[in-house]
Parts: sequence; C-alpha cells; structure tokens
Amino acid sequence: MNRIDDLWDDRLFVTRARAVPIVSTIAGSATALLPMVAQTPALPPFGLLMLLGWRLLRPEMWQAWVALPLGLADDLIGGQPLGSAMALWTLCFLMLDIVDNRLVWRDYWVDWLVAAIAIIFCIWGGWSIARFTGGGGAIFTIGPQIAMSVFCFPAIVRICAALDHWRLSR
Repeated sequence: MNRIDDLWDDRLFVTRARAVPIVSTIAGSATALLPMVAQTPALPPFGLLMLLGWRLLRPEMWQAWVALPLGLADDLIGGQPLGSAMALWTLCFLMLDIVDNRLVWRDYWVDWLVAAIAIIFCIWGGWSIARFTGGGGAIFTIGPQIAMSVFCFPAIVRICAALDHWRLSR
C-alpha cells in the first residue's frame, strides 16, 4: 500500500512541476478578461510578464517552441490578431536563447534590462500588428503600458519564484 501512495505522490509532484508554469502563464493572459473599460491600454500584458518571469527564472525549463502554444492561448484569450503573440513571444524566446549563450553571467539588473527590451519589443510589435490590421491607435498610447509593464516585472518575478518554490516542494 505504501508503494502505491509513493507512486501517486510522485505523479502529483511531476504533474504540479510541469503544470504550474503553464497554468500561471495562461492565468496571466486571462487577466485580459477582467471587466475593465479603458480607452487606451491600461494593464500590463500579464501573460507575457509571467512567460518572461518563468523563462528568466528557470531558463532550462522551456524550449523556444513553448512560446507558440502559449502565444496562441494569449491571442485567443486577449483578442489580438491571431498569430501576433505567437510570433512575438517566439522571437523573444529566441532572443533570450541568444542572450543566454552570449552572456557569461546574469544578475537581477541584467535580467530586468533583458525583460524590459523584450516587453518593449512585444508591446510595440503587438501595436504594429494591430495598426496594420486597422486598429492600434496612436503610438503614444502604449507608453504608459510599457512603463507599467517594465516596473511590474520585478513583482511578477517574485510571484514566479514563490510559485516555483511551491511547485518543487514535497
């Protein structure tokens, strides 16, 4: 009986270890469903921030292709043109792979700078794709969203670290 309980606990541990990063990223994307009315982008893209937080916290955990299905979920949940987050998030992951290969060491400030560049790229890219498809508005409307996203990133990394501690605890 004890052996069955150990196998069950191991399966739960593996499931939790694999599912928590994915579920938390999709939950971050689902914040776009909150009932909030705004004329300009007001909330940071929490799905992107969670994705970057997990990727910078645990670089060995995800391959670059993981950004495709998570970007698809973000596009479907958030209502962006289909493929925009898929392409932009995948490009960010490829950029992060290049940064990981080139840098000898990374610390908190380097991670924040890399995340800020990725955030600016993704928000500007999403605005450009939306502008190309007939929406988007003026470029200055995304400035507050970019600033809020960059300054919220350390809090998101702390959330990812707390979730990581929980998912790896027995």
